[in-house]
Amino acid sequence: MTTDTDATVAPAASAHTGTDAAAAAARSGRRRRVGGGLAVVPLLAFVALAFGIPALAMLDGAFTVKDPVTGASSYGVANVTASMQGAYLTALIGSVKLSAFSAAIGVVCGLLLAQAVVTSRSRVLREAVLTASGVLANFGGVPLAFAFVATLGNSGFLTRRLDLTDKGWSLYSFSGLTLAYLYFLIPLMVLTITPALEGLRVQWREAARNNGATNAQYWRHVALPVLAPSLLGGFVLLFGSAFAAYATAAAMVGSSIPLVTLQIADALAGNVLVGQENVALALSLDMVLVAGLVMAVYLPLQRRSARWLA
Repeated sequence: MTTDTDATVAPAASAHTGTDAAAAAARSGRRRRVGGGLAVVPLLAFVALAFGIPALAMLDGAFTVKDPVTGASSYGVANVTASMQGAYLTALIGSVKLSAFSAAIGVVCGLLLAQAVVTSRSRVLREAVLTASGVLANFGGVPLAFAFVATLGNSGFLTRRLDLTDKGWSLYSFSGLTLAYLYFLIPLMVLTITPALEGLRVQWREAARNNGATNAQYWRHVALPVLAPSLLGGFVLLFGSAFAAYATAAAMVGSSIPLVTLQIADALAGNVLVGQENVALALSLDMVLVAGLVMAVYLPLQRRSARWLA
């Protein structure tokens, strides 16, 4: 027999138990948040040391102006202004042109190669291409420049065999440097676009065929619109990689092609004018701003692509 007292105590005990469970869950959530925050501390410390301090030093130097007569230092925008004029501006525009041109070709060639790999029935071919792309995407600098000079330079193997010099070919030109950049940009694009191509639903192609669409119409109205964020994101990524490249151009063409990275090296080394170190830092600031714009475009595109292809 249940009394009124027992009936009253039971809901109260149940409410008390629910309150204890909620409090325990809240404490557990706070502990997890604290633990997660502590785990991020080493990463934040590394970022502050590796990126924060150099960035602050670059900003300080870019806006520090030295009087050539007295040697006194003061803050101003003379270095930044100089970095946007004359040969420095020409080098910045040249880097943008080279990066955009090579990135555009890399996107098209990388897309075609990745599509051939994705649709191939050979697993060995797929693994070989993706493995090679992972290696070649990080192959650059002096070894890459030496390989191209030995192959397509003025006395290169293919240059002599095919008489390319008589046909107007020169490795030490805008087109030659673009070809060298494509050596690592195309593999990078293959790695970037392959997951997006794999995300295309088979049902979309079947639905397009059932509605009478041709293969070209499927790519024009279905596949390419879905891949557009990934393609644009890949272009931005390739642009940034080419824009920041230095060693390949320095070893292969020297100062014959105006590039902002080469101008920074010359200013730091005093090859043009002595005491232009702060102008070099201002040029570096210009590059950081361009890279920031690139990332501001790249990240939203990647998030949009992930929503479609998830």
